[in-house]
Amino acid sequence: MGKLLDHKGAAYLAAVLCTLLWGTAFPFIKLGYEALEIDTVGARLLFAGARFFIAGFMVFAVGSAMRRKALFLQKGSLLPVVLLGLVQTAAQYIFTYIGIGLTSSANTSIITACASFFTVIGAAIFFKSDRLNIQKLLGCSVGFAGVLIVNTKGGFSPQTLLGDALILCSTVSAAAGNLIAKKQMPGRDPVTVTAWQLMLGGAVLTFAGIINGGRLSLNPRGIMILLWLALVSAAAFTIWTALLKRYAASKISIFNLLVPVFGTLLSGIMLGEDVFRTEVFISAAMISAGIALVNLQPKINKGNLW
Repeated sequence: MGKLLDHKGAAYLAAVLCTLLWGTAFPFIKLGYEALEIDTVGARLLFAGARFFIAGFMVFAVGSAMRRKALFLQKGSLLPVVLLGLVQTAAQYIFTYIGIGLTSSANTSIITACASFFTVIGAAIFFKSDRLNIQKLLGCSVGFAGVLIVNTKGGFSPQTLLGDALILCSTVSAAAGNLIAKKQMPGRDPVTVTAWQLMLGGAVLTFAGIINGGRLSLNPRGIMILLWLALVSAAAFTIWTALLKRYAASKISIFNLLVPVFGTLLSGIMLGEDVFRTEVFISAAMISAGIALVNLQPKINKGNLW
């Protein structure tokens, strides 16, 4: 996979694949809530914890089998992986799974899309090779405008401040996770890092769910949905971590703007929601333009803000 991702065309297709996989999570989480009778914060956190712990174990098992040796962490990798697991998986999804029940899905999609902005700006601050320029700012602005358009139906009614604040905390955690992964990945195996950070983050979420009284009504349909969500996380996080190891964080994180679009379209297909509207297609075009602007190499190295 590493050699394949060294080609930019393949890398960009892989980034789109990750966002498509994460987009499937929107309708499947709703189906999982219904199938497993999830209606409390504790149950939501337990559901998330089981999803990510199983995902991490999938990566560990497949990676170990393919390499014919267990994917254990080296001593120097322990603290970075613990930090990544706590920030990118545990903190992000604790805030997400609580906040999503307190605010609208429109607000959630819009605020979540801000992760691309936070990552682009953070990368410019922490990585000298990932300078911020007018082209990147324009690309982020065009892409974010596309996210606003896809969520215009029904307007933006006043929502609970706490819910919005929690989703914002989730978004900051996601951006911080991208930056930590970019900083810590050089010299480390992305498969091993992904396996352990998902298992660690999943364990923290599971514990949080249990102490909050979370219970799951397991049944064949619910288990199949849970396994699919775990597979999505296992594949997408492994590829995403490998991409962050090879490319500038700003050029990869901008693809996150596609997640709300894929999530909206798939919700229409799977849940029968009314999503095949003109604004959805306009949104997809604007987000694609924003991604292109961020990733196109300028002919001259001018316009850096830092």
